[in-house]
Amino acid sequence: MVQAKARTYLNKMSYTIAVTGKGGVGKTTVTGLIINRLLANGRTPVLAVDADANSCLHSVLGVTVENSVGKIREEAREEASKGKVTGIAKQQMLEMKIAECLVEAKDFDLIAMGRPEGPGCYCYANNVLRDVIRKLSSSYPYVVIDNEAGLENLSRRIVQKVDLLVMVADPSKNGIETIRRLHKLAFEMKIDFKKLCIFINRTRDGKIPEEAKYLKNETEADFIIPLPDNKEIASFSEKGTSLFELSVENEVSKIVDEFVGQLDCIFGCAKSAKATALQEKMAAKLHI
Repeated sequence: MVQAKARTYLNKMSYTIAVTGKGGVGKTTVTGLIINRLLANGRTPVLAVDADANSCLHSVLGVTVENSVGKIREEAREEASKGKVTGIAKQQMLEMKIAECLVEAKDFDLIAMGRPEGPGCYCYANNVLRDVIRKLSSSYPYVVIDNEAGLENLSRRIVQKVDLLVMVADPSKNGIETIRRLHKLAFEMKIDFKKLCIFINRTRDGKIPEEAKYLKNETEADFIIPLPDNKEIASFSEKGTSLFELSVENEVSKIVDEFVGQLDCIFGCAKSAKATALQEKMAAKLHI
C-alpha cells in the first residue's frame, strides 16, 4: 500500500499542471517558476514530478535527489530475475520504494523519474508510477509535472488527467512551429487536457513575436504569455542556482506570479465571456 506523506491537504480538489516543450527552451525553468509561485501564493503542498530523464528540476528547486524510479525499476528487475519477488509482492514492493523516492521539502515534495539503467521495457515502472501518483495526489492541491521534450510521458498516461497543459517555446520560427506540432500531437495521442497555456520564453522585448500571434486561434490556447529574456535567470541556470533565490523584483517571476494568481479562475472558467475578460485583463497587466 502507498502511504502519502503527512500532509494537511486531504481529499480535496487536486489540479495537475503538465509542462512540455522541446529541449533547451527553458521548460524546466518555467516548471520551477510555476512551483515557486504556487508556494509563494500559499497553494501548498505541491507534488513536483520530474518526468524528464535529462532534467535538473531538483537543482532548480534547490533539493538533492538520491533515488529515482529508473533506479528502482532496475533493482526490482534484478530481484525478480533472482526469484525474490513475484506477482502482488512485486507490485507492493515497487509502490513502497517509489513512495520512498519522495524528496520532502518545505511545502513541496519531489519525485524523479530518472532513466532506465539497463535493457528492457520501462512500461511496468510507468504503470506503477501512475498508480502511486494517483494515490498520492489526494494529499496535494497541485501536481506539477516537468515532462520530456515532447509528450511521451503524457501519452503513457502517467497521469489520468491534465487540468492545465503548459507548452514552452522560444521566440524563433522553429520554436513556434514546434508548438504547432506538439499541439497536433496532443490531439493525435488523445491526451486529455482541459486548459492550454503557451509561454514564449526569452523574448527580446517581452512581447509576443509576430509568428506566435496566430497560435491563439490555431491552438485555441487560453493564454499566450511572453517571458522576456532575463539575465538573472540565465545566470542562475548557468550556475545551477535554485530559483527560490531569485530577487523579489524579478520581472519573469512577477509575470508567472500574476498567472498563478489567476489559476482559480482559469480552472473555473469555460471558454466564455468571463474567460475572454480574464485574458484581456492579463494582457493589459502584462502589456501583451
